[in-house]
Amino acid sequence: MNDTSPANPIYDPQELEPSLIARQHAGDVDGMTALFEPDAVIDCGDGQFVRGHEAIRRYYADITASGRKFAVGEQRAALICGDLALTSTRLPDGDVTSEVARRQADGSWLWVIDRYRVDW
Repeated sequence: MNDTSPANPIYDPQELEPSLIARQHAGDVDGMTALFEPDAVIDCGDGQFVRGHEAIRRYYADITASGRKFAVGEQRAALICGDLALTSTRLPDGDVTSEVARRQADGSWLWVIDRYRVDW
């Protein structure tokens, strides 16, 4: 997935993570935000949550402006049950992400929950 257009739908939940990274590396904050449902929530860690497109866009704009680049990790195969999918990635530093995506009416997938690091 190299097209960073926010209008380009994702039809495989496994492509959400590589699309997010490609869009972030391209500085495409709107494209990053477009990978989430309008009322999605991101757990940023340390008890911080962002909810909804406006907050998600601000969050990604700040990260992108800082120059921080998301790392490419090893993805697990998406676990799909009906219109829901669990995606996860082990990052190079050993952290593990987990996300829940939902199939949209047009057959595309968007994240509804994104947890940057799963820890106990």
